[in-house]
Amino acid sequence: MDTFNRKEHWENIYSTKQLNEVSWYQPTPTTSLNLIEELNIPKTASIIDIGGGDSFLVDNLLKLGYENITVLDISIKAIERAKKRLGKQSENVKWIEADASNFNPKASYDLWHDRAAFHFLTDDKDIENYLKAAQRGIKPSGSLIIGTFSTEGPKKCSGIDIKQYSEDSLNHIFKDTFSKIDCKTIEHQTPFSTTQSFTFCKFKKA
Repeated sequence: MDTFNRKEHWENIYSTKQLNEVSWYQPTPTTSLNLIEELNIPKTASIIDIGGGDSFLVDNLLKLGYENITVLDISIKAIERAKKRLGKQSENVKWIEADASNFNPKASYDLWHDRAAFHFLTDDKDIENYLKAAQRGIKPSGSLIIGTFSTEGPKKCSGIDIKQYSEDSLNHIFKDTFSKIDCKTIEHQTPFSTTQSFTFCKFKKA
């Protein structure tokens, strides 16, 4: 085990870079929104965005009328930025500062969404802990949407290693607790005019 401090790394990123200076910047997270819409969950459904940071998913969900949203991120700086951007609306969101690899859910959710947080977990123990958290934190009838870099995507992000996933390998990781609904490969255009290949999968708790 190395001595890399994941929290310190992300606090530094969110302290030194602007919204559009990171590769994951996405004013309208179309893929995530489409996948959520396909689930046809009620506006009262409890949704948690894992590694949501200061992404715009929460903004868009609020605009669409979703009422029970939680955002989890390892970085308090990211959470503070999102709160500032949302202003008064931020009071309608639950905020959790936690590392997804040792998150102990105190609530259960109808939808667990994760765009580009899971693939930063490269240690087997961290992955195992994440799976346990998802198992505990998702309701029996709940859904999981997860997006990671594909096998054609980058091998690093934000200066650190990530773990790439294909449809098969992502399904293999989650298959003991979740049933795959579908998967797709998505090309994300970064603010730097480059393209990143993602694998997005949608699961139902088995």
